[in-house]
Amino acid sequence: MNTVRLAVDEDTGVAVVTLDRPERLNAIDLEMARELGEVWRQLRFDDAVRAVVLTAAGERAFCTGIDRDAVVPQPSSPYAQDDPLLGVGPKANGLWKPVVAAVHGMACGGAFYLLGESDFVVADPTAVFFDPHTTYGMVSAYESVLMAGRMPYGEVARMMLMGTAERISARRALEVGLVSEVTEEGAAPAGAVRCAAVLAGYPPRAVQGTVRALWAAGEAARAQAFAQAPHLIALGNLPAGRQAELFAGRRREFRVR
Repeated sequence: MNTVRLAVDEDTGVAVVTLDRPERLNAIDLEMARELGEVWRQLRFDDAVRAVVLTAAGERAFCTGIDRDAVVPQPSSPYAQDDPLLGVGPKANGLWKPVVAAVHGMACGGAFYLLGESDFVVADPTAVFFDPHTTYGMVSAYESVLMAGRMPYGEVARMMLMGTAERISARRALEVGLVSEVTEEGAAPAGAVRCAAVLAGYPPRAVQGTVRALWAAGEAARAQAFAQAPHLIALGNLPAGRQAELFAGRRREFRVR
């Protein structure tokens, strides 16, 4: 694989999945989207793997969402949107083994498809979270739905609506429940592996059944909200050319809270 690395420690039962496009801030192109789906489906059938850590290469970003150079043809109907990121998460691919995300640097936009389908998040102090959609004239739909299951409404609303003007620090993410632990700098992957190794040591059917039950707790609400997303995006998004203009002219200042 070219954009995703997989390493399995058969002694501990922990697999580490690494996003590997650091030169593009680990933005997800169509190849990475395909490879992520393949990795999650592969891990479903690997009984040596009982827990997974999701992390990323490079120092600047965990993931900055979809690569803006990715070309995704769209149907003309406002009730249908082809979103390649809908298939990048473990739950979307039927993987019920626990996934612990280790985040450093920027996690924004489409990164929430991955964080929203991780079971909990361990963060480096450098981690910052934000959603640029509204800044560029785009509806934050699927991202907002996934984060609404992880954070209080007001915090999700503020993050999604404030766009690039604000970023949530690792400390604030811990306070509002998006993150479960903030490690020392550079230690998030090791912290996530430590947790995953504990989970991998428990009877796997009990662990996977608990993961499935936790996901089921919000599944009906998520499905109903996702059903609204395609036409909200189609009706609310500016034309691609105008989005590109806003992106090119984006302001560089932001507040971290």
